[in-house]
Amino acid sequence: MSGVQSGSNSPKSGRIGELIERDPAGAVAELRQAVVRDPLNAGAQRLLGRALRAVGEVEQAEAAEMAAVRAATHDPQMLAIAQALLEGDLQQAEPLLRDRLRTQPTDVAAIRMMAELAARIGRFRDSEALLRRALELAPGFLAARANLATILYKQSRYEEAASVLDEVLERDPANPGNRNLMAATLGRIGDYDEALKLYDELVETFPDHAKLWMSYGHMLKTVGRLDEGVAAYRKALESQNDLGEVWWSLANLKTVSFSDEDVAAMEAALAGGPSQEDALHLHFALGKAWGDRHEADKSFHHYEAGNALRSEELGYEPEVISAQVDRMIEVLTPQFLAAHEGEGDPSPDPVFILGLPRAGSTLLEQILSSHSQVEGTMELPDIPAMAMREARQSGGDLRDWPDAVAEMPPERLAELGAEFLERTRVQRKTHKPYYIDKLPNNWSYAGFIHLILPNAKIIDARRHPLDCCFSNFRQHFAKGQAFSYSLDHIGRYYADYVRAMDHYDRVMPGRIHRVIHERLLDDPESEVRALLEYMGLPFEEDCLEFHRNARAVRTASSEQVRRPINRDGVGQWEPYSQWLGPLLEALGDLPQTYAR
Repeated sequence: MSGVQSGSNSPKSGRIGELIERDPAGAVAELRQAVVRDPLNAGAQRLLGRALRAVGEVEQAEAAEMAAVRAATHDPQMLAIAQALLEGDLQQAEPLLRDRLRTQPTDVAAIRMMAELAARIGRFRDSEALLRRALELAPGFLAARANLATILYKQSRYEEAASVLDEVLERDPANPGNRNLMAATLGRIGDYDEALKLYDELVETFPDHAKLWMSYGHMLKTVGRLDEGVAAYRKALESQNDLGEVWWSLANLKTVSFSDEDVAAMEAALAGGPSQEDALHLHFALGKAWGDRHEADKSFHHYEAGNALRSEELGYEPEVISAQVDRMIEVLTPQFLAAHEGEGDPSPDPVFILGLPRAGSTLLEQILSSHSQVEGTMELPDIPAMAMREARQSGGDLRDWPDAVAEMPPERLAELGAEFLERTRVQRKTHKPYYIDKLPNNWSYAGFIHLILPNAKIIDARRHPLDCCFSNFRQHFAKGQAFSYSLDHIGRYYADYVRAMDHYDRVMPGRIHRVIHERLLDDPESEVRALLEYMGLPFEEDCLEFHRNARAVRTASSEQVRRPINRDGVGQWEPYSQWLGPLLEALGDLPQTYAR
């Protein structure tokens, strides 16, 4: 059996494959001799793993499969692929990987590399499929299983990610990267106590790990332990003073004032040639720092620079949203809506708060979640994920949900409503009858929500366009919100949002309840009473004492909603008015008409 080749298409490997089917024990004996002669024969190691599984020797099979992975790292072709991936040269790596997998389709190391390549270009579904194939071939490939958890996390499938991580950590409980991912995942599904316990252990074990301290700070901030969160961020800076995301995390609290030493440290880090990711975070943090010092020119310079970096990276196309709104208006006519009335899932449980980011949705969530019958959760990714999936499966682009629902039978609408309830069940931690999804961008799916959940409540949180849009321009979001990194794009996005809501008001009068942020600031009790009346709930004083609510809050407004209602955010665009021409042009008359 000398000369068993790595390639699974070789005559000898084909013969051994037949032997494994016919006489697996005999195949094991032959293959053991082959790997003794040549331990770096990855093909023989893979076949040995397959043969050992056939005779029920699972542990030995895993050892052989991992030996095959290690052997592949000595292959010149694999080394060239790894080097290309390390250097970010995906154009070189992809054809090499395709050639490798053409000749060796069961090479799990190559499959995992192809999955990494797919993930880097945002093809998470492809990456997931490749990783699952690798694990089918080599169930003990722990690195691939950890990669699968990461890919599930990136797809916002947090419960699945946690389940995979349970398996990973059972096998390798001390791995800091996997423990960090588990902590972040637990936070995403609302298990904050367990997440904090993990972070406590991690920072004690790795006291100089800046990014661990940063993640710990994020979680402490989320649960309202602000002073400890700030201390964690500062601890991260002690280890890595030029880590831009930590500086931005401090700025993003909105309650931290930077010292002159802080500003000097950030400017020095920026002058030191940081990565693009660090640079844009530093620019946004310095925009806040100089704004607090009432130096609008320096502040705007940094905001503009940070936004330009992010805008170039994301390549947002405002026409896509405009076209989606156009198509929604064409499809969701009064006749269409009447024909589909009541066809979704009848549950009244979900409450959707939508609009633009920075429009007051977190404040409304905090007010409602202070009611005895309403549970706050977080910004849930499920409605966009479901709508885009249906659009893709119907043959359209990701934004073409109106075309998808136009062809749906009634039972499919009901199935989708039930699916949303099931997908979000993990977020519900109490027995309260109603729960909130406050993803602002759900405004572009409001018609989809209405069709699949006709009894759900939909609340439009609307803020003065100049305050709202400029607040978005000053905000660096962890992910998404690609429209927010250009004044023109923000203005056009706001205009499309109002255009969509105007259509819903015409074809579904009274279906969506609108809260104008400035009216809420001026007369909170009247606005809260009207909101609760729309919800069909009795008034409760706790809703006006929302700032005493100790629930976890994940958004950029986390600290602001822990204070009583105030007007601190009103008119913050005014010192920057001389630079806002593109925004004003895109908005047209909306600064005067937005509240009609």
